[in-house]
Amino acid sequence: MRWRRPVQLVLLALACALPVATPFAEYGDVVINKRSDKEGVRPVIFPHWFHRIRYRCKVCHSELGFKMRAGANDVLMSDIIDGKFCGMCHNGQVAWGPERCDLCHSGLPRLLPGIAGGAQTSGPGRW
Repeated sequence: MRWRRPVQLVLLALACALPVATPFAEYGDVVINKRSDKEGVRPVIFPHWFHRIRYRCKVCHSELGFKMRAGANDVLMSDIIDGKFCGMCHNGQVAWGPERCDLCHSGLPRLLPGIAGGAQTSGPGRW
């Protein structure tokens, strides 16, 4: 393990050279809270980076109908249950189904909508 210390120094130097996360992070977590608080459920934390490393942008933004701007999509749970938007994959076969509410509705109550983080995700349950 003699290489460990130099590798740590290189990683630290790289981290210091990287820009500070901006509020317009390209692949951060998206906090969705248009209706959640009003409906008495926790806000949705959408791990954009997690999805982006598996799929090309066009899969969701062209084929599934998501607009390319956070907050521009009006997605209802009834849409998801009917197999639209997230429900195309979150159907219990490709990914967990809509009955697993806590996996998406994992944000703290009254969390403000928007994009948080950078090119990584905190994932469900960490908000």
